[in-house]
Amino acid sequence: MKVEPTELGAVLVLEPPVYRDDRGHFLETWHRQKYEDLGLPTHFVQDNVSFSRRGVLRGLHFQHPQAQGKLVFALQGTVYDIAVDVRMGSPTFGRWVAVTLSGEDGRQVWIPPGFAHGFCVTSESALVGYKCTTFYAPASEGCVLWNDRDLSIPWPIRDPIVSRKDAGGRSLRELERAEALPQYAPPAA
Repeated sequence: MKVEPTELGAVLVLEPPVYRDDRGHFLETWHRQKYEDLGLPTHFVQDNVSFSRRGVLRGLHFQHPQAQGKLVFALQGTVYDIAVDVRMGSPTFGRWVAVTLSGEDGRQVWIPPGFAHGFCVTSESALVGYKCTTFYAPASEGCVLWNDRDLSIPWPIRDPIVSRKDAGGRSLRELERAEALPQYAPPAA
């Protein structure tokens, strides 16, 4: 498996091998020992699947204090996937990375706890799966506004379809002032 670090360090792009023949393709989306060997969490408590049509934008979601790590991949279709560092005090606070995930290439992105996550659908439709390290906790749920001017994310779609909740997200600055974000903890030496 290829592992590509991103400029945010803790966010990783994973490329499991895809085996193709005239019938289609096969790939392994999860193998505990292989991910453990890479130093990634292997304890996931919840698997989710999201189906969306072209133009749908979901996010930017995070949980605090019950933070979630997510291993995200497209099962079908193509999405523009975003991870934003929302850990107050982090050297990369407010920075984001974008990864294109496709059911054809099998790429995955590891988004650790303390990062907001979102994606938009660029194909006709998309089926996205993600494994979570902690359970969904509505009382811990937070949402950074998808079009926060300070983030300036260049979403590849115009006039996205967003939920009422996502349309009501707050700017990262507003969440920081309200101390509604996780605190950065430097890695142990």
